[in-house]
Amino acid sequence: MTPIAFALILTGVLLNAAAQLLLKAGTNAVGHFDFHLENILPIGMKIAFQPFIMGGMACYAVSLVVWIMALSRVPVSIAYPMLSIGYVVNAVIAHYWFGEALAMQKIIGIGFIIIGVVMVAKS
Repeated sequence: MTPIAFALILTGVLLNAAAQLLLKAGTNAVGHFDFHLENILPIGMKIAFQPFIMGGMACYAVSLVVWIMALSRVPVSIAYPMLSIGYVVNAVIAHYWFGEALAMQKIIGIGFIIIGVVMVAKS
């Protein structure tokens, strides 16, 4: 894999991970809600204009373009497993940003993911 291809994959993965984290921050800001026919418009507007959610959607849009560029350079059998890097990034950042638990079982799983990504990248 060329350095440019790897940079595109990593950028796409990190943008996708950032999108997930921003969406979570946005839902935390909006709070819990139930959808009912009478509140679809007010809740929809509240969600649509929440800055974190807008940022997450922007990250998704840019990550899609970057990912398409990556797929034009790398076989999908190598590129797709690299998305697992996003799980590692999200678990660690969510632990610090949102206070989500990072138990030993999760840490071991993250270790397996890292080993798998390295093995795929070297194939």
